[in-house]
Amino acid sequence: MKSKFSLVFWQIFVLFSFLGAWHVGTEIGILDPFFFSRPWDVLVRTWRDFVSGTIWRHLWITLVETVLAFVIGSIAGVMTGFWLARKERLSAVLQPYLKAINAMPRVVLAPIFALWFGLGIWSKVALGVTLVFFIVFFAVYQGVREVSPVLVANARILGMNERQMLRHLYLPAALSWMFASLHTAVGFALVGAVVGEYLGSAAGLGYRIQQAEGSFDVTGVFSGMLILAVFVLLIDGIVSFVERRLLVWRPQAASTTLQG
Repeated sequence: MKSKFSLVFWQIFVLFSFLGAWHVGTEIGILDPFFFSRPWDVLVRTWRDFVSGTIWRHLWITLVETVLAFVIGSIAGVMTGFWLARKERLSAVLQPYLKAINAMPRVVLAPIFALWFGLGIWSKVALGVTLVFFIVFFAVYQGVREVSPVLVANARILGMNERQMLRHLYLPAALSWMFASLHTAVGFALVGAVVGEYLGSAAGLGYRIQQAEGSFDVTGVFSGMLILAVFVLLIDGIVSFVERRLLVWRPQAASTTLQG
């Protein structure tokens, strides 16, 4: 309990130290408020946007796009990872193509998705899925491949069928890898949604940030970035809660502070 309190204290200390340095920098002239705004101005702008209700519609659209990209990309990545990890010959054939597609900059796909799916939410969801899928896929694939061949051989000797091996052997081995990737995938799902909105949209947090940049409204840009940061932390907290529920069997020493 004491260590957890100490952790929270230092996290808050780092936050206020950053905000304090930012404020002092703008006050003494090291940072130009025109280019960096002020912390208090950013907080006031964010508060006003929520109180006036102007931000809620944009926040909801980005939330829907992020959740859809996260769910679709994660499910596809988990299923494909489990399936391909069991098919050695097929995975060897497809491996260079998967790596090549994963190395492709996703920004170049945004205009293509806009042509295919229009400027609605689905072009942003598609962009987010391409980011989430490969993160989850490679983690699950590696987790399944890390299962000891001795355990697999013993399970077969004991008469386990494929379904039982998946449930009692491969799934527990891949869960830690999977949830580690999901923590990263949350941020990338949001990145896909925001980048898609930034490049072509009429609503959403990315659209708001793009509009603020177009009018040289630095306070609006930082306000949008603040909302995005809080947004990611909330979704990541939900993932952490589900992780703790599903991995109750995992020893406490094996968990990391960053994931807790």
